[in-house]
Amino acid sequence: MTYAELANPGILTQPVYEPGKPIDQVARELGLDPAGIIKLASNENPFGPSPAAVAAGERALREAQLYPDGGYYALRQKLAAKWSLGLDQFVIGDGSNELIELLGHAFLAPGVECVMHQSSFIVYKLVTLMFGSTPVEVPLVDMRQDLERLAAAVTPRTRLVFLASPANPVGATNTAEEIFALVRSLPPHVILVLDEAYAEFLDAAPDLRPLIAEGRKVICLRTFSKIYGLAALRVGYGYAAAELIAIVQRARQPFNVNGIAAAAAVAALDDHAFVDKCRRENAAGRAQLGDGFRKLGLEFVPGGGNFLLVKVGDGARVFGALQQRGLITRPVKPYGLPEWLRITVGTRAQNERLLATLAEVLRT
Repeated sequence: MTYAELANPGILTQPVYEPGKPIDQVARELGLDPAGIIKLASNENPFGPSPAAVAAGERALREAQLYPDGGYYALRQKLAAKWSLGLDQFVIGDGSNELIELLGHAFLAPGVECVMHQSSFIVYKLVTLMFGSTPVEVPLVDMRQDLERLAAAVTPRTRLVFLASPANPVGATNTAEEIFALVRSLPPHVILVLDEAYAEFLDAAPDLRPLIAEGRKVICLRTFSKIYGLAALRVGYGYAAAELIAIVQRARQPFNVNGIAAAAAVAALDDHAFVDKCRRENAAGRAQLGDGFRKLGLEFVPGGGNFLLVKVGDGARVFGALQQRGLITRPVKPYGLPEWLRITVGTRAQNERLLATLAEVLRT
């Protein structure tokens, strides 16, 4: 028998996530100098990692022969203090991506549905399919997330509703009032999964802790990959009612996050100066890119994260032309948006180069 004949049938049709290309790979493929390539494809922090996190990670590396604390007490204690919640209301994940998969282990199965917007973060759909469940995709309205339509798509078979604010790759945000109304409209057999990966870039992100206190079925997911600049370390967390967290913990593997990442995350939470700087610089860079897109006559979604979605016509052509010139962006055809590119907000100099190169490409 072949390996394909031995495999579980669902795995053979499971879509594969395609990340943004690394700088070294683009350099090899195109014969470019890696030092001259700018990557604005994966919403990474252009200002690097939190310095406090780097120092803590280096200290932890000196004890790399030891297993980490499998319960991540120090990190959960720091998060509990930050959010004024109990230690038992947090689960630590290998990035927030793993937490999405853990929710699948806990709540998804064949015959179950997950509701999400079209053009939302593709991992929601991938995890839904992985567990044999059915993704129900709700259209965007003028590139915005319509939460009333999202609620209307819920059926007796729905178990999870995925919502991100700011949304990736579109960048759209929803108000606290909209999100609260959605949660309170959901029937008791449905859990809202609020993906807050980019929430730290907002001046004031919606706070769903009152809904958790009410007993509403909601879990919020955050990551250290974005504003804290720890994407390579893969660490995130979820917070919710203790009962929900206890179920998700049962699906979590021992030592799922390495000790260096956990130590860095603890320190990053106290690096307020770095976070404030990144939020401030990101807002300025987002405005810089927006002004540049307007001058080029390009439609874009203003967004609230550390990226902008811009309509460039032939997304694949423009992506390829930019990459030939040492600028890696993100085509979003897999999200049903073939005319658009998602562009990470870089430093001022990186943004200037991107805008100048984009203008050149659009003239050709």
